[in-house]
Amino acid sequence: MTRTAVGHFVSEQARTKFLAAYDKAMELWPDPRQETDVETAYGSVHVHRHGAADGEPVVLLHGHAGHPSNWYPQIAALGERHPVYAIDTLDDPGRSVQRAVAAGPVENAAWLGEVLAGLGLERVHLVGASYGGWLALNQAVHAPGRLASVTALDPGGIEMVPARFYLHMVAGLFGMLAPRPLRPAVGRLLANPALSAPREMIAPLMLGMRGYRPSGRPPVRPFPDAELASVRLPVFVLVGRRSALLRPRQVVERVTRLIPGVRAEVLERAGHGLNLERPEAVNERLLDFIGGVGAAGRERPEA
Repeated sequence: MTRTAVGHFVSEQARTKFLAAYDKAMELWPDPRQETDVETAYGSVHVHRHGAADGEPVVLLHGHAGHPSNWYPQIAALGERHPVYAIDTLDDPGRSVQRAVAAGPVENAAWLGEVLAGLGLERVHLVGASYGGWLALNQAVHAPGRLASVTALDPGGIEMVPARFYLHMVAGLFGMLAPRPLRPAVGRLLANPALSAPREMIAPLMLGMRGYRPSGRPPVRPFPDAELASVRLPVFVLVGRRSALLRPRQVVERVTRLIPGVRAEVLERAGHGLNLERPEAVNERLLDFIGGVGAAGRERPEA
């Protein structure tokens, strides 16, 4: 997975229109919410924060072409116990501004590590969905120093991206053409929660597709066995039973065989967007896993 360009909006008008929709989508988050920008060697990275003043931080990484509002069903639940941060991925449409190419896995771990350092965060519970799940696992492989745990929701990087995933995306776009009252039913048929998501969340996704030229990001390569086996953090991999990206049984088998002590589970009645399809179930599992990791850390004797 090697990039050769920097993502950008096609015009200032496209950027302005997208950001207006983006700001509207972020109103799905509960109040209060703070925003900040962190300078890195690869550009300025925008971050949203909500939640408790104290506690171990949870950092959220959205999927390809997504944005932090995609986490709106998780924010209140996580924020009761933790400071919650959601990052605008550097080379997706958003308020982050990329200035240098993050060519591969090492560079992507570098910019994310700079963001965590710039925020002053240690013992981070890193949670990523889809491409964000790849970023989270990639951080565990290449720059785990600030991490307490990693959770990957239907992540990239475990298997090759199958042709059915692209067909699923195309079917979802056609599903958007269905009359709005019918879209939830079509979404359930396709296991595509975007079809029943709030229109505020969908608007920036559609505007980004039309008005943003990404970095030419190729499909993420599967992690080699040796990289997954090198991870020494608590890891939770949650896969949707109806995932268009992954084969659940094979994924659970691979990560269980390779990642020491991994917790791996298949979530029934969920597809690739499981945090939107079954938010209560995902929130319950996230809090249980993160709480268990935190308790183990507090009980560990000082070196």
